[in-house]
Amino acid sequence: MSHEHVSNIGRIWKVFGILSAVTIVEVYLGILKPDFLFMNDFLSMNLLNWIFYALTVFKAYYIVWAFMHMEGEKSTLKSAVVFPVIFLILYILFILLTEGDYIYGVFKNSTIKWNF
Repeated sequence: MSHEHVSNIGRIWKVFGILSAVTIVEVYLGILKPDFLFMNDFLSMNLLNWIFYALTVFKAYYIVWAFMHMEGEKSTLKSAVVFPVIFLILYILFILLTEGDYIYGVFKNSTIKWNF
């Protein structure tokens, strides 16, 4: 049996366009730093940082989805790859934010000064 070669040029441009649009939004928000996002906190961090984390996770997921050809796989394989990665990202984010907030509190409220 012979398989017919299908051109993926349109798909490549679509992936390029989506990833470029998300990156442009990130750069635009990073340059402007809108006050309504930068000055409002949610879970001890400003909303702008949460948006950056969400867009970064989206880009990572979309890269895996597009370039590892996950859209054509069975749902069990998709779940086996995606769910652990999402869990680990959220877990690492929780640990970093919790420890960072603790260290910030220790240095802010003590006689130990920032030396780095």
